[in-house]
Amino acid sequence: MTKGKNSEFSFIPLFWKIMFGGTAAVFLIFLLATLGALGEMPDVEDLENPKNALSSEIIGDDGSLMGSFYLENRINTSHKDIAPCVFQALEATEDVRFRKHSGIDVRGTIRAVMALGQDGGASTLTQQLSENLFYRFNKPKNKFLMVLQKIKEWVIAVELERRYTKDEIITMYLNTVPFSGISFGIEAASKEFFNKKPLNLEIEEAAVLIGMLKANHRYNPKFNPDKSLQRRNTVLEQMNKYGFITDDSAELLKVKKIVLNYRSAEMDGMAPYFKYYLGEYLKPWCKEHGVDLYRSGLKIYTTLNPKLQQYAETAVRTHMPKLQKQFYTSWGKEKPWRYITNYSVIPGFIENALKRTERYKGLQEQLGNDSAKIFAELKKPIRMTVFSWKGDLDTVMSVYDSMAYIKKILQAGFIAVEPESGHVKAWVGGINHKYFKYDHVNRNSRRQVGSTFKPIVYATAIDINQFTPCTEFDRERTVFYSGGEEWSPRNADGKSGGRWTMSKGLALSDNLITAQIMKSLGEDAPEIVVKFAERVGIEENRIPKVPSICLGTMELSPFEMASAYSAFANNGLWIEPTFLLRIEDKNGNVLQEFNNPETDQVLSAQKAYMMFRMLENVVNGGTGSRLRGADFALEGHVAGKTGTTQGSADGWFMGLTKNLVCATWVGADDPSVRIRGGLLGQGSVMALPIYGYFMKEALKDKSTGVNSEALSAPEGFDESILMCTKKSKTNPGEEKRTDDLGN
Repeated sequence: MTKGKNSEFSFIPLFWKIMFGGTAAVFLIFLLATLGALGEMPDVEDLENPKNALSSEIIGDDGSLMGSFYLENRINTSHKDIAPCVFQALEATEDVRFRKHSGIDVRGTIRAVMALGQDGGASTLTQQLSENLFYRFNKPKNKFLMVLQKIKEWVIAVELERRYTKDEIITMYLNTVPFSGISFGIEAASKEFFNKKPLNLEIEEAAVLIGMLKANHRYNPKFNPDKSLQRRNTVLEQMNKYGFITDDSAELLKVKKIVLNYRSAEMDGMAPYFKYYLGEYLKPWCKEHGVDLYRSGLKIYTTLNPKLQQYAETAVRTHMPKLQKQFYTSWGKEKPWRYITNYSVIPGFIENALKRTERYKGLQEQLGNDSAKIFAELKKPIRMTVFSWKGDLDTVMSVYDSMAYIKKILQAGFIAVEPESGHVKAWVGGINHKYFKYDHVNRNSRRQVGSTFKPIVYATAIDINQFTPCTEFDRERTVFYSGGEEWSPRNADGKSGGRWTMSKGLALSDNLITAQIMKSLGEDAPEIVVKFAERVGIEENRIPKVPSICLGTMELSPFEMASAYSAFANNGLWIEPTFLLRIEDKNGNVLQEFNNPETDQVLSAQKAYMMFRMLENVVNGGTGSRLRGADFALEGHVAGKTGTTQGSADGWFMGLTKNLVCATWVGADDPSVRIRGGLLGQGSVMALPIYGYFMKEALKDKSTGVNSEALSAPEGFDESILMCTKKSKTNPGEEKRTDDLGN
């Protein structure tokens, strides 16, 4: 009997041996993992300050986010800035016992082991967070390493639970988890798919995003809307099952369609050309300060105004399709790449352009230097997507034909600067950054400026010779001698005669008057004009010291031209244009402030005022008078200057009000592509409308601060010197476009 009794309970010591042995083994494994014997573990500092790639934010002058620099599109957000329904959807779907366990869900783990993983895993949100923080880029290569990592995740999860509250852990999880290819965290995902803050997400929207966590691409509402809808409804059912929403709410929400307000994370933010330029500009700064632009979570405060930027981008999108259509119509089937001398077609233009491409060089390596074979390959039709103003165009064409197509597309550049501060308020470097990366605004993007340079000549003469707007000149041809050669400009229509004031000469962009003014500066006139131009922001040694510069034969950038004109609206004080205010680290500590721009009093307030008033006459009856017409109907004190270049390759318009100076350029990427002469090739048609559309909206929106109020006259200024009571002598029919470089 005793023996039987002992046999009946003989398993008890074995049970306790297994229990104690198993517990000891688990404890030993955890201890070894903690000590790093199973592989490197994050230290306490890493756990308390987990590192992760943070997007650097580009912030506008109103404090709003305009774009980001990122390897992972991720911006941290706080618990209070996330809608409660997001947390509810996450807990109901991923870890319903999140609020009860201490990092490891024992019940879930036992269930997963008993079911051999068939009913899902047992990874808690805290364990998933540990993986997101420390092992995302170090995936195990075999099952043994997978088990080791899982053990380490358990250890890290327990440590995280010791150091953080549940709210902190779940918020940290939502800040680190990937929602799409490059959007990490709830902030980026909310913006990408619904263009809203996480705090403003509706329940059904939160369910869509949380549903994506199971498989980012499969349940992506943009690319797989049907599967995303099914997954969303599964999340809603889970929320209902665990009491986060009622039966009625669940049924009502499940019948709703998914309504996206999608913003591609890859094209995140406005001002893409400015963003790229800013990134290149900041690379040396980041290296010097030991920070990573794409991972350090910097806050980059810029001078750009989001509303003005939007109006500028809209103005380009409004005008350029119309101009492009007119361009196509004017040329028909003819080729627009022409010599400037005789306007004949440039032979081999497309072939030479292709020879500079990587595609041609690649074929050269395969086929040798046999150009006939290479071009035969380049003329084979293939499927491709090209730019069009109606959207991406999927088509079949050869690489050869696509080059010809691209060369005919017109581009634009626009920049707006606040003259009183030098702050850049808007920057549009082209028509579409996805297809055309070249920025037509920055200092290195130079094109022939034509008549927009004439005010620089006028200002120099007013300053040195004490001229006034009413100073008169004979409208006759002038001969210049330079380097043993003579040069004598004329007007495009060949007409001359009469005696005009400076004000009228500038308003009608007359070449003969400009040449006379240049001549008045003496033999050293080119050097004197260049010196003044360099004082207002034109790069040194960029302008050749020859007489023809008075008509704008040199190449300058919209950035430089806006810089130069800003002194006319700022009492003669030139302030170097700037686009940065300050840079902060991710914790809000100021790393550097940018508030010491270069300045130079290049003109007296009286002389600058005279220049501004003369430029007003360009709009009030001169070559820029279209701004007053029905298309734009701009009111108030608006000044400007048109410019068209030789062969009608470039169109310019400079626009000024008392608190905003704008430079607009339009043309093809290649200056050999001509806008077919006549009216279409003038700056007043090519570029002026962009400024017109922009200012129409900017003036309407009072919150921008832009106005067209009169420029205040300097103290003691005698307004009578602007009143040219004696009429200039004019031959009949003279008041037309008169300059050979256009107006």
